[in-house]
Amino acid sequence: MTGHTPISEPSNARESMPMSRRSRRAFRRKSLREDVWNLPNILTMARIVVIPVVLWLLDRGSPFDCFLAALVYTGAAITDFLDGYLARKRNLVSVLGKFLDPLADKLIVMATLVWLVTMGRVPAWLVVILIGREITVTGLRGIASSEGIVIAAGQEGKAKTALQMVGVICLILGYPYHIDFFIVDFGMVDLVHVGRALVYLSLVFSVVSAVQYGRLFVDAVEAKERRRSGSVG
Repeated sequence: MTGHTPISEPSNARESMPMSRRSRRAFRRKSLREDVWNLPNILTMARIVVIPVVLWLLDRGSPFDCFLAALVYTGAAITDFLDGYLARKRNLVSVLGKFLDPLADKLIVMATLVWLVTMGRVPAWLVVILIGREITVTGLRGIASSEGIVIAAGQEGKAKTALQMVGVICLILGYPYHIDFFIVDFGMVDLVHVGRALVYLSLVFSVVSAVQYGRLFVDAVEAKERRRSGSVG
């Protein structure tokens, strides 16, 4: 009696078969682990880690401690530009990075501003408005992303970020310093007043950019609805 020769499945067919649920979970865990330990995300997480250091130095409150706090905060601000550059340069843009980067930015800025309120260096109403603006824009971005809408940051938002960064550093320093730019000698300058002025100015750009973002969001949603209605019709 002739036996049947077993038919082996081609290797390329096996490779094309979808991964099992366990394999997919293992792949996702491996991918997430790799994302956590890539250099841009390490820099981003470092910004979160140094927040207690900045607050602890501010709580000590001496001019030297505030100077150290300003150095740490400035280093964290530099990593904000560096991690994005490295992610794009090395093709390391990840979902985790997209989540952590804006989160780290908002945490270090808002935590520092709230602490500065307790030190009397910035008014509470100003920080409340800034936090409200960030929550509103973040919510709109989340809705826009879920709808597949991409809204680029405007120049007002970038100006707000720059003014806020320099203003917060001045507020952290928090003491009078002799400012001499070689050509112009400003004498003793109270950096609290300089920082407040810059943060007040950033507030104007914050509100303008939030209104602009809301308008762009509404326009984008309406344009998408019109396209959808046109395709159905």
